[in-house]
Amino acid sequence: MTPNSPQDVAQALTDHGYLPDDGLATAVFLAMSLKRPLMLEGEAGVGKTELAKVLSAWTGGELIRLQCYEGIDIAQAVYDWDYSRQLLHLRAAEATGETQTKSSDDLEADLYHERFLVKRALLRAIDQRDGPPPVLLIDEIDRADDEFEAYLLEVLSDFQITIPELGVIQASRPPLVILTSNRTRDVHDALKRRCLYHWVEHPDLAREVAIVKLRVPDVDERLAGQVAAAVEAMRSMNLYKPPGVAETIDWANALGRLGVLDLDERSIATTLGTVLKYREDHQRVEEHGFGDIIRQAMNRSGERSGASPT
Repeated sequence: MTPNSPQDVAQALTDHGYLPDDGLATAVFLAMSLKRPLMLEGEAGVGKTELAKVLSAWTGGELIRLQCYEGIDIAQAVYDWDYSRQLLHLRAAEATGETQTKSSDDLEADLYHERFLVKRALLRAIDQRDGPPPVLLIDEIDRADDEFEAYLLEVLSDFQITIPELGVIQASRPPLVILTSNRTRDVHDALKRRCLYHWVEHPDLAREVAIVKLRVPDVDERLAGQVAAAVEAMRSMNLYKPPGVAETIDWANALGRLGVLDLDERSIATTLGTVLKYREDHQRVEEHGFGDIIRQAMNRSGERSGASPT
């Protein structure tokens, strides 16, 4: 599936519950048109991983997710051999006398047949032959080691994987690749050069309200505006973990479920755990004062709606 314009991408993503800005819609359009991997960097919670999920729902391609972590290696990310099945096959060959009639090279070829290959995320994405091209999500690449980054160069340059016992496996149709990074460390230039790049910002107030309304359609629009404005105020407080869009959605959903129509100090105090996940951030917001947050939220939401702030 190749869209005709960034506007087509924006509309399709919106139809599937994801509201992109123009820059992100353009980046996705180019990644799909040029068949290039797309690297998304930004703070946690701005919607990087969610984009891959929505792309999968839109295109119909299987979402194949590789969660990166320190120490990840080829056996966990690309392929491994099923040693227990190989051993059972060898014992069966011995029991039937097959080992007496075959050379050692033939026996080794049998053991390293594709039926004993365990395909991990990267190989599954490269070797998928049926249906729409998959969406390969390489999540939090900044958590992986330099060695794993280096290995990805072959995969992302030529969409191929080399298995010494079998040879080179190349994608007949390249997957749509999304890499995400929270920038806990810098990703090497060599990997970035193989990708298109987009920095995902926190949305502005109007777009965040629209996102909340899209994802939590039952929430009152006035409350959605106040919640988005309150989160905007919290992001300016130099928190350890500023809340992302996902937390804004969770907070609006929680407040709506509780029947809250307007933010007040009690509703903030009792639901703060849905938007802030560290005790130090709770303390900073409490020291700042819930009353100030409410005033800022009312003023900003009033500005957005064109009403006079109270």
